[in-house]
Amino acid sequence: MQTSVRPNRQKPRIALIDRYIASEVAMSFAACLVVLVLVSMGGLLADVLSKIARGKLPPGLLVSQLGLNLLDFLPVLLPLAMFLGVLLAYGRLHRDSEVAVLASAGVGARQLARPLVWIALPVAALVGLTSLWLSPLALRTSHAMIEAANKSLLLAGLEPGRFVKIPGDRGVVYISAMSDDGRSFERLFVNMQREGRFDVITAQAGELFQEAQGEERYLTLFDGFRVEGQPGSDAFRMMRFARNDIRLPDVQSGSIGRVEQRMTTPELIGTAEPLELAELHWRIATPLATALLALLALPLSHTAPRQPRYGRMIVAVLAYIVYFNVLMLGRNFLADGTIPAWAGLWWAHLPLLAIALFLLWRDERMPKPRENAPGSAT
Repeated sequence: MQTSVRPNRQKPRIALIDRYIASEVAMSFAACLVVLVLVSMGGLLADVLSKIARGKLPPGLLVSQLGLNLLDFLPVLLPLAMFLGVLLAYGRLHRDSEVAVLASAGVGARQLARPLVWIALPVAALVGLTSLWLSPLALRTSHAMIEAANKSLLLAGLEPGRFVKIPGDRGVVYISAMSDDGRSFERLFVNMQREGRFDVITAQAGELFQEAQGEERYLTLFDGFRVEGQPGSDAFRMMRFARNDIRLPDVQSGSIGRVEQRMTTPELIGTAEPLELAELHWRIATPLATALLALLALPLSHTAPRQPRYGRMIVAVLAYIVYFNVLMLGRNFLADGTIPAWAGLWWAHLPLLAIALFLLWRDERMPKPRENAPGSAT
């Protein structure tokens, strides 16, 4: 008598469920990331335009600075996008009773968490790559571009054949011609106002000059005239000069981050300065925060079928805000020496990890739906 062997369909079924849940989480994460990036772009654009209008940033660096600032902001955006994506994806599965159907088929909380690992770990690795390497690189690149812009008249805001307003309503500048490298020019006119007086300066030629030590920039003018006076008064003075230097507004150094933010991660590892150690622990904290937030979002997404769609979203967002505020507060405590360097930011992760594990343990102990006994009424 031959016995037939029935194929095991359990593994293909579980793999299909895992792929389905992983695709739901991935699509929700991508949608949340796009929305967060668009919202952040609006704020970053307003900030960069404000600095350009005040003369704190060369106008030619608008697009590049916007992209570099966004790259520096990704270690904060990615964890939030992961957190919200998991909440939305698993919350929909609960509301549509798909989790209940899966539970009746023997898929428990551990099996539901497995597809999340496929998405959360690569995202955490991406956050780590961005925080440890790409973000400092973006800040260093931004710093180098602004330094180069200080040596170019074109990127400093001066264009040939056009009147350019001096930041702070201090006057206007006009040049008729400029060299290809943006370092020298011909036939300049400047009208400046300061302390109730005005200065009119003309020159046949000139160039941009920056001090070797410091951030001060000057227009060095050759062969020109300077007229000084006060409106409504006959007291005027005219001078002819062979050379005259005019100081240009400084570029705001705060727009390119602090020194420790531009340091490479190996440089931070070998330091003993509190500011630099705080920056190192912050870079390590962001990928850990991504994984912990994804773990916490799994039990927080548990909603009843008739519960409002965004019922727990407010609680989840408040938890994210409190968590990241604690991390930033710990970063400040490390920087000023209130917390010893060996403590780092590990203490800020432990409460969130404990809460997430407790909620997962509670969901695992919840009673499972009972299967109907053979021959019972349906």
